[in-house]
Amino acid sequence: MWTLAVFGSVACRNRLALMTVAALASLITFAVLFGGLVSTASMIESMTIFSIIAIVLLFTVHQLERAEREAFFERHRSEELLHNILPVSIASRLKEDQGILADRHEEVTVLFADIVGFTPLSASLSPERLVSILDTLFVAFDDIAFSEGLEKIKTIGDAYMAAAGLPEAVPDHAARAARAALRMRDFTRQFQPSETATLDIRIGLRSGPVVAGVIGQSKFAYDLWGDTVNTASRMESSGAAGTIQASASTAALLPTFRLRSRGEIAVKGKGKLEIFVLEGDGSEPS
Repeated sequence: MWTLAVFGSVACRNRLALMTVAALASLITFAVLFGGLVSTASMIESMTIFSIIAIVLLFTVHQLERAEREAFFERHRSEELLHNILPVSIASRLKEDQGILADRHEEVTVLFADIVGFTPLSASLSPERLVSILDTLFVAFDDIAFSEGLEKIKTIGDAYMAAAGLPEAVPDHAARAARAALRMRDFTRQFQPSETATLDIRIGLRSGPVVAGVIGQSKFAYDLWGDTVNTASRMESSGAAGTIQASASTAALLPTFRLRSRGEIAVKGKGKLEIFVLEGDGSEPS
């Protein structure tokens, strides 16, 4: 009966294994009770065969359970990686449909941020220190974007792009982007990469429609296109260091924020546009 004890300790983890041990026990019990009908040698031979079968079955069950666990963790890791690249809702749609994935969003605020002074600073730093500084900044930006409900789109060199109002629409997309921009500006001003170097930031905001979609096959990318994206980039590049510039469409959606009009400014590729400087959220004194 030692065989049953060994099998029982292992079998308690699996219903199929329990059924195997139960069947084996029944057969052995039958052989013992009716031992007079079979020879001792035959009974021992039968027990040996059943023991081998049970061991094989238990081993098979163990291997299947192990394969299932490994497959589960692998799927979990793959989903985590996909969610780090794409919005959760977009990743879910992509798994269900491998075709072209594109949406038009009518009310979105796009944020472009560029680190001022980073390029000359990079010439005097080691690659490790350079990447460490940029990582510190962008990790902070990621946290700010997440807490304010923005979707990070991408980074390009020392530039950071995010948007509010997608993939799910929200009515306060401009306010979310404005709060994120103010927090990014304040964090960058307080961040000192070295005793002699300082960094600043320029940020541009523009509200309007965009097209969003997933491109690529070997490396997925969730990206935005449209005039709103181009104008947000121009709002950033035409500003001075330390300023947050917003288009008229964004300023109109920020009645409680402190904005200062710069009037109409010639913007490359856009002609003259009215530009506003975002100075605060209205809660602090001017």
